Amino acid sequence: MRLDKFLKVSRIIKRRTVAKEVADKERIFINQKVAKSSSLVKVGDELTIEFGTKTLKVRIDKIVDTTKKDEASQMYTVLEEVYKEKESLF
Repeated sequence: MRLDKFLKVSRIIKRRTVAKEVADKERIFINQKVAKSSSLVKVGDELTIEFGTKTLKVRIDKIVDTTKKDEASQMYTVLEEVYKEKESLF
């Protein structure tokens, strides 16, 4: 499955276009390698996603084409979630 579709179906990122934009900015890694939105993901891959103030690391446990909201969290396991402190301008 494509990376952008996985992120949408798993509801890690709400929209596929947003997932593509994040990947285009080189803020998503598959097994510590920069990923494109068209990169293929498989069960066992580790994704690292750098949001604005948060870095999320997950392992893919299951891949399905469609899912219900309450079942989406079963597609991955959160390995690490790190929040960055805001930098002061003063």
